[in-house]
Amino acid sequence: MDTKKGARERWEEAYSKNPERDAEFSTMSGIPVKALYTPEDVESSYDEKLGYPGEYPYTRGVYPNMYRGRLWTIRQFAGFGDAEETNRRFRYLIDHGQNGLSVAFDMPTLMGLDSDSPLSLGEVGTEGVAIDSLEDMERLFEGIRMDEITTSMTINAPAMTLLAMYVVAAEKQGVPPEALGGTNQNDILKEYIAQKEWLFPPEPSMRVFKDMLVYSTEHMPKWNTVSISGYHIREAGSTAAQELAFTLADGFAYVEAGVQAGLDVDDFAPRFSFFFNSHIDFFEEIAKFRAARRIWATVMKERYGAKDERSLRMRFHTQTAGVSLTAQEPYNNVARTAFEALAAILGGTQSLHTNSLDEALALPTEEAVRIAVRTQQIAALETGVTNTIDPLGGSYFVEALTDEIERQAYDYFRQIDEMGGMIKAIEVGFPMREIAEASARYQRELEEKRRYMVNVNVYEPQDEQEMEIHRIDPEISRRQVERLERLKDKRDNALVEKRLEELKEAARGEGNTMYPILEAVRAYATVGEISFALQEVFGSYRETPVI
Repeated sequence: MDTKKGARERWEEAYSKNPERDAEFSTMSGIPVKALYTPEDVESSYDEKLGYPGEYPYTRGVYPNMYRGRLWTIRQFAGFGDAEETNRRFRYLIDHGQNGLSVAFDMPTLMGLDSDSPLSLGEVGTEGVAIDSLEDMERLFEGIRMDEITTSMTINAPAMTLLAMYVVAAEKQGVPPEALGGTNQNDILKEYIAQKEWLFPPEPSMRVFKDMLVYSTEHMPKWNTVSISGYHIREAGSTAAQELAFTLADGFAYVEAGVQAGLDVDDFAPRFSFFFNSHIDFFEEIAKFRAARRIWATVMKERYGAKDERSLRMRFHTQTAGVSLTAQEPYNNVARTAFEALAAILGGTQSLHTNSLDEALALPTEEAVRIAVRTQQIAALETGVTNTIDPLGGSYFVEALTDEIERQAYDYFRQIDEMGGMIKAIEVGFPMREIAEASARYQRELEEKRRYMVNVNVYEPQDEQEMEIHRIDPEISRRQVERLERLKDKRDNALVEKRLEELKEAARGEGNTMYPILEAVRAYATVGEISFALQEVFGSYRETPVI
């Protein structure tokens, strides 16, 4: 008798006699989940699919010793009001153990507008820091040595201008570009897909991206030119596989842009990084991170011919899911964030932002931020999850789920390739349509109570909790506009106009636009002035509606 088969049959018979709960046994993304996983559910050999940490295909981690050698970077996203206020928050975070800064910009800055634009009314400093000029960037990092910290700047459409301001502000501290470490998000393709903050059509946006990539490759060896971002794709309602597939497809488009610019893939790919969402479906997120590393390594090696192992290693930052936070009983968000952080850690992230409990209501208070930082510190130092590498590796369930998410991602790559690449897919609205359908499906499941969200459609709160929330002083907007007016009065405006004309001339030709942008920044040209100068040449963009 086959005792193994007999044991399975006995279990199946016993299982069938015990009724299941009335529940949706699938991942948040809709992948069916079996009651039990066995070796029969795992594909291929150990060496082919997993290997060892720090070795191809990097499924188990990008470094040989992972967290036994160095913990992930605690990098809390921060920014509000004006540069002085955010500078104080940065110092607070550093004093409480944070070892990397991540700058949140306000909506006008993200849209390439100045604080005195009529379109900026009511938005200056409300959801991030207002940065209009080099003067603001200097204040933002006053008293913080820019060669002693790494900085992530979440900026996309005007990323070239903010990078130039960062470089020149560092110069004024005596720090050369070669010494600067950090990341520009600079993921313009995901803006067309999810976040909807752009300045130009996709093709000229990619031109500017290439210029930044060439400049950074030549002058900023420690700087990540792009953080290819799935976070906003997931926040827009995508499935885990869609987040993975569309993010990596964007990444491949950036690789191709670098090659088209005349760079060798191994000259720039080691400085690409990624930014993922860690949502509430614990095992699905862990599987997504593991599949991401394997896919990136495989495609970079087999399609793009990368030989440097640093080009194959997917390093990524993770932020816990903003859309999983509830305004109802917000203290429960501490638990949600802790589970999501743990998934990111078990998935092998290199840096992590934990959302604060009050972010469904307003920008976080200092107390909420402190709890968010402590959540990471407790995970790192008390739970024991950092003692061994990839502790869930070999789990039949986790490996089967990793394989399934990988399979779905490759199916999306095939469809995108058939359309002519990611830019063509964006122009016809393919990723946006897929995300919209996934988001609608999930919303229906919540409304029909086929999937639960505590405090929202089950265990609904009876009483509203009192919460102190962070409020932005409306005077900040007035002060910021007045400061900008004073700058425009005292600077050499003839020089500013000359530098902006030089920028437009470079944009009309084939020269690298980063160099005239740097000169415009040194003359204290503003974000809005530089953006509008480029828009004069490149034009604006209106997307095709997705129905």
